[in-house]
Amino acid sequence: MMTEDSGVHGKMGWSSKQYVTFESERTRPVRDLLSAVPDIAARSVVDLGCGPGNSTEVLAARFPGATVTGLDSSPDMIEAARKRLPALRFEVAAIEAWNEAGPFDAILANAVLQWLPEHATLLPRLIGKLAPGASLAVQMPDNLDEPAHRLMRDVAADGPWAGKLADAAGARTTIEGPAWYFGLLQQHCSRVDIWRTTYHHPLTGGADAIVEWFKGSGLRPFLAPLAADEQAAYLDRYRAAVAQAYPALPDGTVLLPFPRFFIVATR
Repeated sequence: MMTEDSGVHGKMGWSSKQYVTFESERTRPVRDLLSAVPDIAARSVVDLGCGPGNSTEVLAARFPGATVTGLDSSPDMIEAARKRLPALRFEVAAIEAWNEAGPFDAILANAVLQWLPEHATLLPRLIGKLAPGASLAVQMPDNLDEPAHRLMRDVAADGPWAGKLADAAGARTTIEGPAWYFGLLQQHCSRVDIWRTTYHHPLTGGADAIVEWFKGSGLRPFLAPLAADEQAAYLDRYRAAVAQAYPALPDGTVLLPFPRFFIVATR
């Protein structure tokens, strides 16, 4: 899924190089998520939206005896994952079109379902692919109300690119509340565990570091429709606004609060 700087020009695809710039911070939530998955003698597990393989590596370590498959819609991400974990199976595939019946002993969806609509039908469909006692483990960024995301929308609406970016904010699916997900999943599961955690990531480099972080994820829909000169101008405005919203500490470090939403649904 995430830019080297050249990746933001023209049609912006997911850049594995940009995404792993902050690999340690991005991988910590999947470790926390999988630590809450009940133990099971897993034979077959799958990582949906596997990215460059960092989450798949954690999944394989959690279930060392299982056959592990990683899926991602980005060829760049799958290429990186195959280089990282050559013994595992990786495929270019969209989650919406994934039709393997299973049953699977664990399905991981780390930082991916926020890009997909219709959770009311998507999540029960994934639960239906689980073996009895198996779990669907989901983690989604829950940060659309954070200053970093509000500023993306503000800069998009207040500039010569406003028309091009009218639909950019709709690329992410708005996450429902815990009660909504619990009510949906308890109809299909024996146990549903839901929690929300805010990580406070110390990033070196002030506003520039925050911009680099989101160029690998949330900024993509705002940059993809723009020409190279427009992207540069947009990022200049966004960087200035971020510097005001996230003041750097005396040593230049900036703390990035990052709320994330977790679900472990066991069939």
